[in-house]
Amino acid sequence: MENNDAMDVYSAIVTSVAAQLTPRVAALSIPSARGESTGSAVVLTGESHLVTNAHVVAAGDHGTAEFADGTVARFDVVGRDPLSDLAVVRADREVPAPPDYGDADQLLVGSLVVAVGNPLGLAGTVTAGVVSALGRSMPVRTRTAARLIEDVIQTDAALNPGNSGGALADSRGRIVGISTAVAGVGLGLAVPINATTHRIIHALMHDGRVRRAYLGLVTTPAPLTPVQAERFGQRTALRIVEVIGNSPAAHSGLKSADLVLAVDGIQLGDAQSLQKRLFSDAIGQPVEVTVLRSGALVDVIAVPEELTD
Repeated sequence: MENNDAMDVYSAIVTSVAAQLTPRVAALSIPSARGESTGSAVVLTGESHLVTNAHVVAAGDHGTAEFADGTVARFDVVGRDPLSDLAVVRADREVPAPPDYGDADQLLVGSLVVAVGNPLGLAGTVTAGVVSALGRSMPVRTRTAARLIEDVIQTDAALNPGNSGGALADSRGRIVGISTAVAGVGLGLAVPINATTHRIIHALMHDGRVRRAYLGLVTTPAPLTPVQAERFGQRTALRIVEVIGNSPAAHSGLKSADLVLAVDGIQLGDAQSLQKRLFSDAIGQPVEVTVLRSGALVDVIAVPEELTD
């Protein structure tokens, strides 16, 4: 009986989230020279903005959005950011009210999540599962730049390519991620909705692009030894895997194998904590980077440049 009760509660949660979100997730169609690109998008504002993946709208600047009730709207791309795989589009007519947006940083491994997409011809696909991993990184690349999307959410809620740009929601129906890629059988990934991505989305809505500062570092999270952790008061740092030639990091004297502990005195626990400091207000502003090199603390001054594509 208890198992049946638990399943009833689970079903009630998924059904409730699906009912909330299905009307608010549109199927996108973007014409291109190679045919048609499709995906999903989630209503973002009461002014007819929707959020989707940058790769979904990479083929063009306009298209159509079809909602579950049969409403079809034309949309224009307001801005896209391949380095976060996020884009904002705006429909030419009134769309359903936006759902609530949550904070992916509050998720735990094992948290129930519901994925809602709207692949063309398959209106309102809903799958449920749990967060199977947090803190994953997903590499993205443009013609001139490469970056890791940090804190990607990994879930076992089944996804298909048409779900790209769709909603990943928590048990209360709050959007915590934008489904972005099929990682493999039984796996799905989503770009998190958190303070960093809110900033990216705001920039896309108002400026059409995201200005970023560029240091020229390729890093990976690295645990500190117990002795180092006690000495510096933190358990993780960023190991520099590569310093890009002729970059601000190269000019500053940063080296491969350096362990980055802090920037401007603020400890870095993960790569996102570095990347969230590299937005437009950091361009041209000297930053002090504290690294551990061969057992010694070294402070270097780097001046980020604007990242160009």
